[in-house]
Amino acid sequence: MSVRLKLTLSYAGFLMVAGALLLAVVWVFLLRYVPNGQITGPGPFVPNRDDLIRAFTPAASWALVFLLVFGLLGGWILAGRMLGPLARITEATRLAAGGSLSHRIALPGRQDEFRELADSFDAMLSRLEAHVAEQRRFAANASHELRTPLAITRTLLDVARTDPDPDVDALIARLRAVNTRAIDLTEALLVLSRAEQGSFARGPVDLSLVAEEAVETLLPLAEARGVTVRASCVAAWTTGSDALLLQLVSNLLHNAIVHNLPEHGTVDVLTSERGDAVEIVVENTGEMLSPARAAVLVEPFQRGSERVRTGDHAGVGLGLAIVRSIAEAHGGTLALTPRPEGGLRVTVQLRAQHP
Repeated sequence: MSVRLKLTLSYAGFLMVAGALLLAVVWVFLLRYVPNGQITGPGPFVPNRDDLIRAFTPAASWALVFLLVFGLLGGWILAGRMLGPLARITEATRLAAGGSLSHRIALPGRQDEFRELADSFDAMLSRLEAHVAEQRRFAANASHELRTPLAITRTLLDVARTDPDPDVDALIARLRAVNTRAIDLTEALLVLSRAEQGSFARGPVDLSLVAEEAVETLLPLAEARGVTVRASCVAAWTTGSDALLLQLVSNLLHNAIVHNLPEHGTVDVLTSERGDAVEIVVENTGEMLSPARAAVLVEPFQRGSERVRTGDHAGVGLGLAIVRSIAEAHGGTLALTPRPEGGLRVTVQLRAQHP
């Protein structure tokens, strides 16, 4: 049976039970006190208990029949009105199952349980639609980025095949550079997928030690570009993956070094603990950035200025996207703030967890 039919039968059944209880009350508190047998006395005819029962039974039976019919009809109508919002929610789920995530229930009326369910379902559809759109855009960008080095490799090989006197050493060097870029992109995609899925072991991590290791690793790159790296790190314990958090800090530091002034640039790395949260801040000098430009830098395949895009350390455009995914996988947040004098301040906040 459908829910509407079940509710209808329930309404009618309760109405019949209420009618029967009312008749029982009449019998218990009224009819049983009327004496049975012939009642004689001066004046008009006085009915006894049997007379009242014979007169009352047909009327009571018709009343019960009326209550049954009224309960069935009224219950059917009332159940239909009550379950109307559920039909709209069911239709929305069918559309969503068919791939239409743009449909919204937008249930009107007061804030009852059905309205809360419909609003929650609309919010879920909005998040799913945004997530699917982001995944499609990411897949398209990733396909484009992976296709570029493969196309370059094929072009180099075609040119070398038709060249009567090819420079083998130069060809090998260029193929190696293109292949390295493709490998870097593939590894970045794997790290990004691993962070988004949260498939990693967790343990106590001191962000100050992670930051110092990242600074030590990237110090040669900073010296080669004339950038001064200054670290001010205090113990900041959290829980997570040591390897992924090292990747997070390394990406931030690499971006801060590469997207910096050509000479005499600076990068500041700070770790701190603020109550129940720990922070790591990477701040660098560089070109002026608008808040709108800074906001899109965390999107996949968004790179910095043209000067850096064509350099030796152009990257694959996934650095900050990986940072955001790693931070969110650890229950943290990522904030990008343009500096008034030029450059960027990146703040990653995670939950504090002392070992």
